[in-house]
Amino acid sequence: MVRFYLPTKIVFGAGSISKLGKIVEEELKASRVFLVTDKGIREAGIDKAIVSQFKSITVFDAIEPNPRHTTVNRAGSIARKMRPDLIIGLGGGSSLDAAKAVALLVTNKGSIEDYEGKHRYVFPPIPVLAVPTTCGTGSEVTWSSVITHTERNFKMSIKGPHTFPSAAVVDPDLLITLPQSLIASTGMDALVHAVEAFSVKPSTFITDLFAKEAVRLIFHHLERAYKDIKGDKEARENLMKGSMLAGVAFGNSDVGAVHCIAEAVGALYDIPHGVANSIFLPYVMEFNLPEAESSYADIAGFIGINGRSRREAAERLIKEVRNLSSGLNIPRFKDIGIEESQFPLIAEKSYQNNSNPSNPRKAKVKDYLQILNTAFSD
Repeated sequence: MVRFYLPTKIVFGAGSISKLGKIVEEELKASRVFLVTDKGIREAGIDKAIVSQFKSITVFDAIEPNPRHTTVNRAGSIARKMRPDLIIGLGGGSSLDAAKAVALLVTNKGSIEDYEGKHRYVFPPIPVLAVPTTCGTGSEVTWSSVITHTERNFKMSIKGPHTFPSAAVVDPDLLITLPQSLIASTGMDALVHAVEAFSVKPSTFITDLFAKEAVRLIFHHLERAYKDIKGDKEARENLMKGSMLAGVAFGNSDVGAVHCIAEAVGALYDIPHGVANSIFLPYVMEFNLPEAESSYADIAGFIGINGRSRREAAERLIKEVRNLSSGLNIPRFKDIGIEESQFPLIAEKSYQNNSNPSNPRKAKVKDYLQILNTAFSD
C-alpha cells in the first residue's frame, strides 16, 4: 500500500514574500501572529519584509542552529500567554522546525520533550506558515520538527499529521543575501534529502517523482548558484525548487544513514545540520553501494552520468558528488574539531536514530564506526 500526504498550500515565486500579509489575512484568516526566527535573520533585516505587513506582530528571535528544547519551551511559554492564531517560521530548518514545535505547545500542556515521536500530542497545533530563507531545509513541506534535547545530546523528532505547515511562502529572492558557505551546505543538504528519499526502503513511485526532479535541479544549479546567487536568477530559482521538492520527497519517504550520522554529530557537538550532511554523503553512498547500486545508477541517469554498466554509473555518481563537494569547499570531517575518541559514541547515537531502519543497507554500530573512520582518514 502506498500513502502520500501533502496538506501544505505552497506559494512559490520571486517576490512572493510581499504577498504574505494578504495570504495571512484572506486565506489563513489569522490576526494574532507570532514570528519565530533567529538573530541572524533580524540582523540581516530579512524579517522586515514580513513585520512591515502587519500592524502588530510578536517576534521571538532566539532560535539557534540545532534548536534546543529549552529555547523552544521558552518560546512556547511566551506564545501561550499571547494566544496567537498563527505561527510564522522564518529562516532555515532550525527556525521552521522550532515554529512547528511552538505551534504544538500553544495547544498542548507540558514541554516539547513530552511529544517526542509520532502523533503524541492531544490537540492539533495552531497553523504554521513557513518561509524558508535557505536552499536546503525542505521543512516548509514536511511534518517533522527536529529539536535537540541538550541534556540527552539527542535530536528528538516530533511529528504527526497536523504538524505539516498549513502554508509555505517560498521566495527564491530570499537567497540573494545568503552567505556562500550556507549556499554550499544547505544546497548539499537538499541533495542529501533527494538522494536518500529515492534510495531508502520506504521510497514509493510517488516520492521517486519528486526526488528525481529534485536531484536534477539541484545537481545542475547548485554550483552556479554558489558562484553567483545574486546574478543568476535561473540557478537561484531552480535550486529553491529542488530544495522544496526534495522536502516533499523525504517527507513522505524517509532519510537514511547520512542523516543518522549528521543528527548525532549535530546533537553532540552542535555542528550545523547542512554541514554534517554535506560531509558524510559520499561516504555513506560508498557504504550503501552494494544495496543501492540500482538507485544510484538511476540517479546518475537523471543527471546525465553514464557508465558501461549500472555499477560503473553508480560509482561515477559518487565521484561526481565528491567533486561537487570539493567545488563548494565543503569542509572535511577531520577539520571540524571532533576527536577520534568520540567516534564510538557518534556511531551508537547514529544507530539509535529512528531513520536507521530505512537505510538501504543494514547499518550496525560497527558500520557507522567504519564510515566515520573512512571519512576521517580521507
